[in-house]
Amino acid sequence: MQIRLFAFGFFVSISFITLAQKSDSIQSKRFSIKQQITVVNQYKPSFGASSNNGSGNILSAAEEDQTSITSTFYLGARLWHGSGFFFNPEIAGGSGLSSTLGIANATNGETFRVGSASPKVYIARCYFQQTFALNKERIIENEDFNKIQGSTSTKYLRISVGKISMTDFFDKNTYAHDPREHFLSWGLMANGAWDYPANTRGYTVGTVLEWITPKHELRYALSMLPLLANGPDLNHDLSKASANTIEYTFKYKIKENFGAIRLLGFYNTANMGSYKESINNYFNGGGYLTSNGPSIEGTRQYGRSKYGFGINVEQQFNQYLGGFFRLGWNDGQNETWAFTEIDQTASIGLEANGSKFKRPNDHFGLAYVVSGISNLHKNYLKDNGKGFMLGGNGYFKYAQEHLMETFYSWSLNSNIFVSGAYQLLFNPGYNADRMGPVNIFSIRLHCVI
Repeated sequence: MQIRLFAFGFFVSISFITLAQKSDSIQSKRFSIKQQITVVNQYKPSFGASSNNGSGNILSAAEEDQTSITSTFYLGARLWHGSGFFFNPEIAGGSGLSSTLGIANATNGETFRVGSASPKVYIARCYFQQTFALNKERIIENEDFNKIQGSTSTKYLRISVGKISMTDFFDKNTYAHDPREHFLSWGLMANGAWDYPANTRGYTVGTVLEWITPKHELRYALSMLPLLANGPDLNHDLSKASANTIEYTFKYKIKENFGAIRLLGFYNTANMGSYKESINNYFNGGGYLTSNGPSIEGTRQYGRSKYGFGINVEQQFNQYLGGFFRLGWNDGQNETWAFTEIDQTASIGLEANGSKFKRPNDHFGLAYVVSGISNLHKNYLKDNGKGFMLGGNGYFKYAQEHLMETFYSWSLNSNIFVSGAYQLLFNPGYNADRMGPVNIFSIRLHCVI
């Protein structure tokens, strides 16, 4: 199936390239072709920790240097009025620090798309979209990633079906959303408490319904979850495993400065393990007498769920400066299934552009995120349990994880951007036994064609 889908996409891609110049007009086009390439190098000096060694999912206390790379083609075609077909082949490779283990707010958002260190080509997105106008007032939308230039109604209904990234539709934020352009940390690019449906590379298959007006937006999605926690393959049986996501957005202006408030809710059900049951099984079986910990995998069963809520606010202060904050919570009863091991989170930040210094495409950002986990999740890690990102080291003293990040993005031209970033991390993996602080330095190259 994947081979046939890729062959079909390749044929469509060649057709796009051949016909791309045959636009209906300057204002309305039939095709869209864009590409992005992002390379991130991160360096971490060694840091002090009570437990410098040991197995398990921990951030190594030793000096590290890791690089990731992603390259994506964004190909789109307007098949008929109001429609769109989008196909995104992507290549990704490299690794995060310590194989992206041992940090809840992992430090490189691009490694979410990296399933292995060796570069691999795969289909990131392949979906169909249909828009139904609700009024006659029209505006022009410029070409962008998976967006074809043309006129659209100011009020519309839209349905998108196929392989997608949920963050293309939900939890958007002008100042903290895309690790290719803004903050790198997972806890700043999205709401960390939202266990958003995705495979290892960050994509799922689903249907998104959208009702859009100039001030109000309402979205709902039904999508697939992976077969295994953080697994590469999706569970196609929606009667057993599925993700329901809903979000309401209110847009407003204060003295011509835009703002938005987004309220998010989600309910996931899958073959999840229970923290409580795994702990009980461990102690009832005399596991406290051994060096092993509770096993979440041994308690997995269908019908278990995870639900939660989030708030996401962005506010422009003037033409140079804007800010954001997010709050997130989930019930934390069953294991994290898709994103990262965070049950509660709060983040806040500022971003400024360089317009005042005649560098409008430059950006400077400063943000802070603090995250925690439920009592059951905490006890599971304390008893030497292991999730797909954290635990299993044998030394655990709980503390909230804190991360501060700042970056400066310098535009060489309208297509090439070079960024330098610094992250200061305390208590990686909620473990005060490995408090740090951890200093992480990053260089990012982002190219858009």
